[in-house]
Amino acid sequence: MIPFITQRKGEEAGPANFYLLRARVGGELRLFYGDEDPRDRPLRNMLWARCSFSTDEDGLPIGEPVWKWMHPYRQMGTMFANRCQVCTRPARTPLGWIFLAGPKDQDPDSPLVWTNQPPVCTRHVRTTAKLCPHMEENPMVFLAESAPLHGVLGAVYDRGLGSSVDVVERPGEPVKFDDPRAPRVLASQLVRRLTSFRVLSVDELLDQLSRVEVPAQAG
Repeated sequence: MIPFITQRKGEEAGPANFYLLRARVGGELRLFYGDEDPRDRPLRNMLWARCSFSTDEDGLPIGEPVWKWMHPYRQMGTMFANRCQVCTRPARTPLGWIFLAGPKDQDPDSPLVWTNQPPVCTRHVRTTAKLCPHMEENPMVFLAESAPLHGVLGAVYDRGLGSSVDVVERPGEPVKFDDPRAPRVLASQLVRRLTSFRVLSVDELLDQLSRVEVPAQAG
């Protein structure tokens, strides 16, 4: 089983045909594609990294997986809609949303806990833990009652020598939507901030979910 968000061989990044223009209101520089269309800004007016799609006649991804990469649009779509990153079904459970992280990735006592990993449904908790080498088959499980959109991961661009437009920063932390750098970011992953969460093991999570009645899932 290959998670829906996983990039496949043959899915390639688009050409870097960028330019910067200064906004009429506010005066900040904003990054654009030379041949931009509305699909390049799918949410919050953020410019999104282009990537080709390798799909079958039903629109499902095909090809050998590139396990360490997430397809930027499939990641964004599942994260935005809170859909399972494996099967794309609604991921909400009776107890909240399930987000997984590597056993050493997160400090649950940090004032800001964020994730670029879309949620998983109950059915695919163990599958994700086993398939993803990063999880080491022992993920940290966040059961969140609330996970608002927080920002994006990506590259910050600025003017270089001559007329070139170059990457000047690759922040390790998310760039929030209201960050002054946001107009110059090429986003590749959508990020949610986890609030009102509990940290559990996989066995604890599945045990608690087994004790509640599972209603029809909603989006």
